[in-house]
Formats: sequence, C-alpha cells, structure tokens
Amino acid sequence: MLEIEGLTRRFGDTTAVDDVSFEVREGMLTGFVGGNGAGKTTTMRMVMGVLGIDAGEVRWAGRPVTPQDQRRFGYMPEERGLYPKQRVLDQLVYLARLRGMADASAREAAERHLERFGLADRATERLQALSLGNQQRVQIVAALLHGPTALVLDEPFSGLDPVAVDAMADVLREHAAAGVPVLFSSHQLDLVERLCDRLVILAAGRVVAVGDADELRARGPLRYRVVLDADTGWLRDVRGVHVVDVDGPTALVEVVDDGAEQVVLREAAARGTVREFTPVRPALADIYREVAAR
Repeated sequence: MLEIEGLTRRFGDTTAVDDVSFEVREGMLTGFVGGNGAGKTTTMRMVMGVLGIDAGEVRWAGRPVTPQDQRRFGYMPEERGLYPKQRVLDQLVYLARLRGMADASAREAAERHLERFGLADRATERLQALSLGNQQRVQIVAALLHGPTALVLDEPFSGLDPVAVDAMADVLREHAAAGVPVLFSSHQLDLVERLCDRLVILAAGRVVAVGDADELRARGPLRYRVVLDADTGWLRDVRGVHVVDVDGPTALVEVVDDGAEQVVLREAAARGTVREFTPVRPALADIYREVAAR
C-alpha cells in the first residue's frame, strides 16, 4: 500500500500542498481529482521523489519509501518526457533497461504493449512523427512496460481517442486486479466515476473528501424528482424542502428537514396522480463542485 501522510510543499509564500493525507490501496483504482492548481501534480511529484517534501512522508509497504521503491513505480508525468527525435521502440527499450530489464525482455515487453495500444506499425518511427494522441500512448507504455509495483499517472487519459481510453482502462483494471495500487488524476469526472474504486478530491492544496462514489454521494443533498399529472409549482410553499427546479408537472426538490419528503408525497397524492417520486443520485461532478467550494 502507498500511504501519503501529511505532505506539504511550499513555493515561497504559497502553500501548494497543505497537509495532504490519503492511501492508495492494493488492487484499487484511486482517482485523484481537483481543479487546476489544486495540488495534484505537486503531490504526485513528491510521491515519486521528483520534488522535495517540506513536511510529511510517503510510505510504501508500511515503511518510508526509498529511491529503489520509486524506481519500480510506473510514473507518467504531466509534462511528457520522451525524446521526440528518437525512434519509438528504441527509446522504450532504453527506458526499460534503465529500470533494470534485460534487453530481450525490454524489447518483448515494449512490442507487446505497442501492439495492445495499436502502435505496432509505428514502432520504428520517430516520436515526433506521431500525432499527439499517439505520443500519449507511447508515454503510457513507458510507464507500464517494466511491470511496476505501483502506478502514479498524471492525466493518463488526456488526448486519447475512445478506443485508446478503453484500452487504457482495461490495462489499469488488470494491474489493479494483480494487486498493484493505482493512482491517477483526471479532469474527466465521468471516467473517474466509472473506473475508480476510491476517490480523493483536492481543493486549494487540501484534501476535502475521500471515499468511494457512493460514500461521496451520501454526503450530497437528498433530492427527489417529482412528476405529477398537474402543475408542481405548489411545491415552493411546502416547508422543509427547497425547490431546485420546476417545469410544469415536473420538479426537482431538495429535502432540507428530516421527513419532509413524506410531506411532499402526501401532498402530491392528495392533488392527483403521482407519476414519479424518485430519489436522485447526484453525479460526481455535482459532489466535486459542492465539496470544492466549501
């Protein structure tokens, strides 16, 4: 397990990461979300030893992480670091050998991953000849081919087409199923919600929420969709609820007082036929906006 405990990083008078703590557990996909400048990239760089730590600690397998541990992690930085004029396969083999792989094993792993990401026919081309999306795929392969013990990926889905997104999602699931802790950041909240077992939400350098999607939704407001056979404007006068939206016979109401939903249901039934009275689960994007604004 990868543990981040109280990480803090300052740049002059600015605290970019402020006492950040969370866990990346074995066999789980952990999504790291937050707006621009929230501190995600800075946190990941500290985890990987790329950036110094002002306070706190990164732990691996119950002890302080070492440079040897970090060499075995798969890391995809926000700023891509491959060589544009070098041929794709050659530099992947080179990078794998830096990780301690033998030449033959490195070449086999690189070819296998390039095939999986649809790049086998581009292996001998220079990186700069590839589209930005394909360059992104090569960067992903570079993070994966040495059999990492943990994955720390900064925006791995950025710039990928739907086919490559699916391939990447499958690869991450396979690594998680093999017991690898996986941490990745993304602005694509629908994708994070679909893939992740656990989410960490960062705002202004601090962790504002941690949990799985259902746990985070439980923190959101309790809302109901009400559909009648008549106008629903009268809901504005019901105590204990806040009307979020009204459109003729359809309304979205937020329960403010305990039990107020039963009052709404009784009143609605007394006025005619109730076509729908359904709890509305907030989307992850709504939860994110709410907790990030606190």
